Amino acid sequence: MSSVLFDVPGPKARARYVYLNIITLLVVVGIIGFILIRFYQSGQFTAQKWELFTYPLVQQNLLKAIGATLSAFAVGAVGSLVLGIILAFGRLSDTKWLSRPCYWFTEVFRAVPLLILMMIMYYGLPSVGVTGITPFIAVVVGLILYNGSVLAEVFRAGIESLPSGQREAGLAIGLSNGQVLRSILLPQAVRAMLPVIISQLVVIMKDTALGFLITYNEILKYASDLGSQGDFGFPVVPALMVAAVIYVGLCLILSGVAKFVEFKMSSRVRVIKAKVGIAG
Repeated sequence: MSSVLFDVPGPKARARYVYLNIITLLVVVGIIGFILIRFYQSGQFTAQKWELFTYPLVQQNLLKAIGATLSAFAVGAVGSLVLGIILAFGRLSDTKWLSRPCYWFTEVFRAVPLLILMMIMYYGLPSVGVTGITPFIAVVVGLILYNGSVLAEVFRAGIESLPSGQREAGLAIGLSNGQVLRSILLPQAVRAMLPVIISQLVVIMKDTALGFLITYNEILKYASDLGSQGDFGFPVVPALMVAAVIYVGLCLILSGVAKFVEFKMSSRVRVIKAKVGIAG
């Protein structure tokens, strides 16, 4: 018995895979255990280092930091999606004066590290006379420029992967190239590329932590401030552990919402196909 891509492993191969999985699991558990033991030996789990999180003011400020992170993520995600669609449409345009600038815009901002974009916005622009650049604006603009360029490639690849006959059929019934892209190709491309889009949104969520380096008061920035509290034994590790748990929770919630949307979209497509089949 064999599949198209590889031969089905025999008893010896399956036993070898089991042994390798067990060894890998033991290594991972050993590393995690070693880290936890070192934390315990260095006093990272003492009550003094965790007492700080029991104060209502600390909890309120932590909620404000979470709100700042979500605000930057929301604006950055929406802006990235809009910019990605615009750039993708521009790159797919038959007009050279439109497709070429969109191509170079995408390639340039996709290649520049996000942290450099944020620093240019916050430290570079004021040095040349541009005022009013707050940490929030610097973080959001950097997120939009970088992730919008990445999403532009995602949308372009999704649209170009669709059968060319759909575009030709749309043009044949009198639709313009823009109408074909908006009404026929883009909705299908979004459904096809939804897992990649979800992954990029999770990246946007995590990249908000880079705002810490330009003094944006998000989760990591506030965790760093808590870690510098000498009265509580400088709880750097506990503060970072709390921040990590919060980021994991936010990303899991985002992934869950995206999976729910994907399920609803798939269900709607199945219902439409069923109705078309019944009507036929």
